[in-house]
Amino acid sequence: MSLGRIVERVPELHDAASVERLEGGLTNTNWKVVSPAGTYVVRVFGRDTGLLAIDRENEVHNTRAAAEAGVGATVVAYLPEESVLVLEWIEAEVMSADSLRRGDRLVEVAAACRRLHAGRSFRDEFDMFAIQRGYLEIVRERGFRLPDGYLELEPHVRALEEAMRVRPEARVPCNNDLLAENFLWTGSGFRLIDYEYSGQNEPSFELGNVWSESNLSPGQLEELVAHYYGRPSPAKVARARLWGLMSKVGWTLWGSIQDAVSPIDFDFWAWAMEKYDRALAELDGPDFDRLLADVRRAD
Repeated sequence: MSLGRIVERVPELHDAASVERLEGGLTNTNWKVVSPAGTYVVRVFGRDTGLLAIDRENEVHNTRAAAEAGVGATVVAYLPEESVLVLEWIEAEVMSADSLRRGDRLVEVAAACRRLHAGRSFRDEFDMFAIQRGYLEIVRERGFRLPDGYLELEPHVRALEEAMRVRPEARVPCNNDLLAENFLWTGSGFRLIDYEYSGQNEPSFELGNVWSESNLSPGQLEELVAHYYGRPSPAKVARARLWGLMSKVGWTLWGSIQDAVSPIDFDFWAWAMEKYDRALAELDGPDFDRLLADVRRAD
């Protein structure tokens, strides 16, 4: 469906004064539409996203729940037959990895995560171990590119999974994809957007994914964990670091799938290899065995 037809279908978009394509977004096309009724984001879903473990009904349900929690954007309209989601426009500063690495807003990052996690339950569960296995099956069955040596990681990944199952955290509603650009600074706090991969998950995954996506320092992760849980915790830091590592292992395969199927003009393979190289460095690093031991200990 053309953007013009979408504007016709959604009353809030009628008589639009301006339409602007938004940069970014690796699975969808996003537009800013200004109309007499207000300013909105029109999100047109990408094709073949089911291969990426994205369920659009789950995304919309969870986006609404996040808005109720005071942290997400309000859903204005959902046109499932047209693969379109219309959201309120949030006037805010979009974060970057560099801006998060300054470290001056880690208290607010933790506060935004806590608000989201305290909201009503999301529809589906999110388990990066299951998602990684599913991605790997798709990549191998369809003959997509696989990084050299990836299959040799399996013993390490399964050891990581075994360690993480020893003392699981209670699951809460998580975004699960908090790259820096999904943090919007309003001047008084963060709003969190993009719930494609959202689901019930451990809060330490959220923190570890934030750490991994913005390449924060280990010390900044310790600070973020202390702000979130209200106290320092070596066991929670270990858990968050290992989830950050596992997210890189899983998202590497996401990049392989996108490299094969996405029409977006973006170097998904280079993106995946950056994740993979960092995962290898951590798996082969001096801290891996210690983290496996720490995560098994009582907090």
